Amino acid sequence: MANLAASKVKKIKIKHNYKRFIPMYLMMLPGLIYLLINNYIPMAGIIIAFKNINWNKGIINSPFAGFSNFEYLFKTKDAWIITRNTLGYNLAFIIIGTILGVAIAIILNEIRSKFWQKSYQTVILIPYLISMVVVSYLVFAMFSSESGFVNHSILAPLGIDRVSWYTEPKYWPYILTTVHVWKTVGYSCIIYYATVVGIDRSYYEAAVIDGANRWKQIVHITIPGLKATMITLVLLAIGTIFYSDFGLFYQVPMDSGPLYDVTNTIDTYVYRGLIRLNDVGMSSAAGVYQSLVGFTLVYLANRVVLKFSKENALF
Repeated sequence: MANLAASKVKKIKIKHNYKRFIPMYLMMLPGLIYLLINNYIPMAGIIIAFKNINWNKGIINSPFAGFSNFEYLFKTKDAWIITRNTLGYNLAFIIIGTILGVAIAIILNEIRSKFWQKSYQTVILIPYLISMVVVSYLVFAMFSSESGFVNHSILAPLGIDRVSWYTEPKYWPYILTTVHVWKTVGYSCIIYYATVVGIDRSYYEAAVIDGANRWKQIVHITIPGLKATMITLVLLAIGTIFYSDFGLFYQVPMDSGPLYDVTNTIDTYVYRGLIRLNDVGMSSAAGVYQSLVGFTLVYLANRVVLKFSKENALF
């Protein structure tokens, strides 16, 4: 009888808890519906990567192609270039973006004036909200060989010959990295700043009593306090390391042919192949390839984190 009574009490508590969380479930519902429609239902389209699509027969009845769609990515002479560019740029973005994001967040936290603190936060975040199309024209205004600011207002007064920026590949790894960091560092900076603000102030007070200066407080309190956020953002970035910002690599260089060696990534290469060859199967194969590699990299990176810091692992 006692067990039966205890079971009934447990069921009543569970039912009561469900009712308590109904408003939260309702708030979560729109996001879950969006994820289902936008992220999960389209996954059925993976089948396209393994078929020779014939639109007269439809996707289901089109003949299977095995892995022939994937061969396009690996057998082409540009396979190494697009893989190198995609991985190289993303690694640079992750390293530089993390260092600058943390540094700016710490600097913001050191500003005592609330007015200037809010002002700097706004200025830093504005580039993240600007469309990449607008960014591409801002870059063109800077580097246009005929009327660009750099050629006319910097190089000309110094007596240096104009540079044809859109035909000189050697400059673009630096330009693209600078543009990406300028545009995205504000977002990561705000996340890091929110974490810094949430660190218990009693740690800093104890450090001051022990005679620690500001630099020692940052090294021994602020940065360790940011560790969990840094690991999470880096792991998420690693998951998309085989993807590239299409606007950055296609629109900013203005799809200039002479720059393909340093601006061509998997995404832009597939796009150009799709436009010229209308090969939907190849495009889908590239998406599957990128997703599988991204998942593998996140899993491996998470295993490394799990080995050294279990509490900071994603799963």
